[in-house]
Amino acid sequence: MRLGDALFNWLQIQAVADARPHDQSAKETAAFFSAILTEDHNVTALTYTKDETMYTLRYTMEGKPKMEMYQIEAVEELLDAINSEPKYNQ
Repeated sequence: MRLGDALFNWLQIQAVADARPHDQSAKETAAFFSAILTEDHNVTALTYTKDETMYTLRYTMEGKPKMEMYQIEAVEELLDAINSEPKYNQ
């Protein structure tokens, strides 16, 4: 998996896991993408912050700090889809 795809996928599912702390599947999926980032891309110190318009993803790769920014709407698309599905909200 390409680095950019793995970063976005991790961020999107981590946002779901953080918003839905009872959602074990989201936690496991976030751990899966974290493992891909660690094992395949040597990413460490993976964190994110959120402001009014953007998610900022920070990480270290090969000893160098890196940063990516994503629009809130793109990151929260999965969370919105899950929250709008009644069978996932029982």
